[in-house]
Amino acid sequence: MVDDVTDFNPALPFASGRSPVLSRNAVAASQPLAAQAGLQALAAGGNAIDAALATAITLTVVEPTMNGIGGDAFALVWDGERLHGINASGRAPRGWSPQRFVGREAMAALGWDSVTTPGAVSGWVALSERFGALPFERLFDAAIRYARAGFAVSPVVARQWQAAESLLRAEPGFAQAFLPAGSAPRAGERWQFAEQADTLEEIAATRGASFYTGRLAGRIADFARATGGALDEEDLGEHRAEWVEPLVHAYRGYAVHEIPPNGAGITALIALGILAHLPVRDTKPDSAARLHLQIEAMRLAFADAAAQVADEQHMRVTPAALLDDDYLAGRARLIDPRRAGRYAPGAPGSGGTVYLCAADAQGRMVSMIQSNYKGFGSGVVVPGTGIALHNRGSGFTLAPGHPNEVGSRKRPFHTIIPAFLSRDGAPVMAFGVMGANMQPQGHVQMAMRFIDDGCNPQACSDGPRWRINDSGALTLEAALPAETVRGLEALGHEVTVMPADSIDFGSAQAIARISSALEDGYAAGSDHRRDGQAVGF
Repeated sequence: MVDDVTDFNPALPFASGRSPVLSRNAVAASQPLAAQAGLQALAAGGNAIDAALATAITLTVVEPTMNGIGGDAFALVWDGERLHGINASGRAPRGWSPQRFVGREAMAALGWDSVTTPGAVSGWVALSERFGALPFERLFDAAIRYARAGFAVSPVVARQWQAAESLLRAEPGFAQAFLPAGSAPRAGERWQFAEQADTLEEIAATRGASFYTGRLAGRIADFARATGGALDEEDLGEHRAEWVEPLVHAYRGYAVHEIPPNGAGITALIALGILAHLPVRDTKPDSAARLHLQIEAMRLAFADAAAQVADEQHMRVTPAALLDDDYLAGRARLIDPRRAGRYAPGAPGSGGTVYLCAADAQGRMVSMIQSNYKGFGSGVVVPGTGIALHNRGSGFTLAPGHPNEVGSRKRPFHTIIPAFLSRDGAPVMAFGVMGANMQPQGHVQMAMRFIDDGCNPQACSDGPRWRINDSGALTLEAALPAETVRGLEALGHEVTVMPADSIDFGSAQAIARISSALEDGYAAGSDHRRDGQAVGF
């Protein structure tokens, strides 16, 4: 365990080829051009919020396989004195009553019936208005330049783009926008998208108004009417990003912060709250005994989240009830340290994603995530705009009476979650792990490597991971020791060890405060599993 927020452990116990970046200003993102755009914003006199926004906007161009203009976003912002949260996720169209989906077994994963109102643009505007130092339009410089002049597609992005070819080719507008030559670009090929550059210029010039109440809103709504969608001008015009109070839960002397529901961050807090009542300190990092406790706690947390978490105004129990320490202690007692179990939801008292972070020399820190959900999202792309719409509506359930049942103007359960650590009221680390349901379990693993094992941010990211996938199956990264795999099997876990080049375990970025005898600053790390980069000055 790190004894003080100023401690820095330079050790890199896991092979990745990367070292932490030590600097007074820092940005970390999953694509190098985007991280550098954030650093350019800082060098131009911007602050950490400007850097995060420039990075996020550029990511819609240089990593379109994971996010876009038509996605959602969340952020946690340390303004130098306190932590703020913003929920820029959209609601279901007014026309989405449960009756619309009668006869279906599940929500659509693709097409218009997976598209909720996109919220990311509203988040960019709100963050800039409240905390930014640069003019809003300056934040778009790099993104517009890369969209208009082009850039060389990076290797992991090319791999993801190629994987989407056959899946999305038939969706409205997708092939014309993202497969103009008939196939996805290869690594190193130059990609230009002038239509997206035009749209970004219009969003910048109108401070987002065109996207929700102007010409771009009309283009989105017209295309929906022409191709079977329910999203209309009223849905777009009514959307607002919302400032929220972050959830917080203690873990071994630290405070872990997450965005409240409809986000899934509470899942990570539940798991960490359960682990706080288990003998983690008696286990070794990456041992079968350590992973067993983590996996079992995560299964309990997933069971509760699946049953209870939704748009907060529709939940039957409060987040506080799910995080009640006595309740979590009771859930911890269900775990047998000698055997894998199966868990039902408890009964608490009533009452395709990119992650990035930035920090500046004045002490501001940002933890931000935005997403089109799975890959490019719904596959629906509004012609002539470069607006790829997300498929967050697939996060609803069709189960009658469930708090997350699809409904008009409801927000769906959301997997994208930024995270933040503090201690004794001081900021410690902005971090996140992108990748669908990998995110809360990635937060648990990153937080424990930092708090329990004293790893620096790069080492926290480099450590081998495990994942419980959507079906409940347990997968392990190939880098985990064979002894650990055998130990988990002996405890009753059915495990699959994934190939060494698997990208199923998410992508982390992290920036932590450090201090030396010379000056205060940050240590930043970026996941070797993606094309990303940590940069600073």
